[in-house]
Amino acid sequence: MDIKPDVVVNIGDSADMPSLSSYDKGKRSFQGRSYAADIGSHLDFQERLWSPLRKRKKKLPRRVSLIGNHDQRIDKALDLSPELEGTIGLDDLAMESYYDNVVYYDGNGPGVITIDGVSYAHYFGSGVMGRPVGGQHPATSLITTKFTTCVSGHLHLADWSVRTTGTGQRVHGLFCGVYQDYVSEWAGEANKLWWRGIVVLHNVEDGNFDPQFISLESIRKEYT
Repeated sequence: MDIKPDVVVNIGDSADMPSLSSYDKGKRSFQGRSYAADIGSHLDFQERLWSPLRKRKKKLPRRVSLIGNHDQRIDKALDLSPELEGTIGLDDLAMESYYDNVVYYDGNGPGVITIDGVSYAHYFGSGVMGRPVGGQHPATSLITTKFTTCVSGHLHLADWSVRTTGTGQRVHGLFCGVYQDYVSEWAGEANKLWWRGIVVLHNVEDGNFDPQFISLESIRKEYT
């Protein structure tokens, strides 16, 4: 409400879905998980995010949500256990109730949406296997792999790289971190590498922008 953005992009994985994690299944840490609780947590988040704006009864920003690999666990579970058809589904996330555009998986990888010359995806695939772009310098890898301005999530890291073409066009690669205030046990030491917050893109035009990184700690100090 303070920033008044034209567009808000949820980069994906707002539904963590630990109850459908194949990595943890059968382990002691899996005990007590429930599909209903996962969906309820996701819906509670969406209500907390959007209800204050709806109550103002003013024009909302364009709202875009990307389906991440954790959200996609629901469809993956249906592929592995088709007898669950009709009992669970991506419709349980009620994304269309909160967002103007929902970008679902395209085949085996996340879908992509381009707005004002900036392409957004939960992650961008590379090579014939479509593995997520990463590496030691992931933002630079995005530019060299996709040759266009891209914004990605998935890695939970903050990384930004910009290059300028011979015609003066700036091309950006951006990983926008993660917005969670708890430690993920499965990640172990990797939690220390994660950057937690949001990124505001100012002056977006033809794939160029001025990024502003706002940490979760800064948000806490301002609003609590």
